[in-house]
Amino acid sequence: MNKDYYAILMAGGVGSRFWPVSTQDFPKQFHDMLGTGDTLIQKTFSRLSKIIPKENIYILTNERYNDLVSEQLPEVSERQVVLEPAMRNTAPCILYASLKIQKENPDALMIVAPTDHWIEDENAFTENVKQAFKFCSKNDALMTLGIKPTFPNTGYGYIEYDKLEKTPIKPVTQFREKPDYKTAKAFIEKGNFLWNAGIFVWSVASVIDAFKNNQSALFALFQKGINSYNTEDEALFIEENYSKAENISVDYAIMESSKNVFVLPATFDWNDLGTWGSLYDKLDKDNDNNAVVNAKTLTENASGNMIRTEGKKLVVIDGLNDYIVVDKEEVLLIFPKSKEQEIKTTLENVKNKFGDQFI
Repeated sequence: MNKDYYAILMAGGVGSRFWPVSTQDFPKQFHDMLGTGDTLIQKTFSRLSKIIPKENIYILTNERYNDLVSEQLPEVSERQVVLEPAMRNTAPCILYASLKIQKENPDALMIVAPTDHWIEDENAFTENVKQAFKFCSKNDALMTLGIKPTFPNTGYGYIEYDKLEKTPIKPVTQFREKPDYKTAKAFIEKGNFLWNAGIFVWSVASVIDAFKNNQSALFALFQKGINSYNTEDEALFIEENYSKAENISVDYAIMESSKNVFVLPATFDWNDLGTWGSLYDKLDKDNDNNAVVNAKTLTENASGNMIRTEGKKLVVIDGLNDYIVVDKEEVLLIFPKSKEQEIKTTLENVKNKFGDQFI
């Protein structure tokens, strides 16, 4: 394996739309959401270790999930776990990890990947990553892997690329915010729009230059700790300074304002597993089109439901269609699939009425 290949796995999110399974103390990336025997973070680590040395895979996560990372990825050393003392979106933590990696290996090529995505064709994924690494090794480029849209999804951001470019890797024209349905439909009809999957590839030199040029204050904040990185003094510097960082995504911080941005239309199947509905889409269905994880079911006049329990609990349903039914310890959620985006709001209502004990 190429010793210059590195990965940053993003594992700090809460995944509130997967409540009640995903909670503040035990978010979705640490769950076996599809009933495969592996958690999402374990699947992501395994997928990337096919191309990247295991010791070069860094886990970016919040301090409160350090023990979960250690339990689920015992092969990962303390050096590889980069802990955020405060939640500050993706730009600060990516810059912080990049500076650590650059200090260790100035020739590093990096992929930044979320840990809550589902990718079926892992061989195609590996080939796409190799293709992106090869491009970034020869060019000063910020790359992203875009997903070919299959329908006018209004829940994703879009990437517009130069439709005249005939090479496999395309210059990015602009990033577009999550559209309404009519706009999303127009994007797909134009043929040069991709879903933004939040998977990035670049050399460590290119990404740090991008931060230096576009986010001078953020760069200065983390650069002043450079002598402490990868030493016993690092934890104290981060504890004292991390919370001073601006809360900003890497898309806003550098991708949208840089001129050297490229996209590779991915050839692998992809699902961001952002909601119960997206999980439903990926799972096999029974004869009544119900998707079931863990549960034993007896259904009558019930179809299109997403059913998940802890263990092998028996679930009996009669006359319920297109609902999310999730049982976890002290919480039972029965919620229309059509309103799944409102689970976040419901979670706030639960917190207001009952406090933090169920979230």
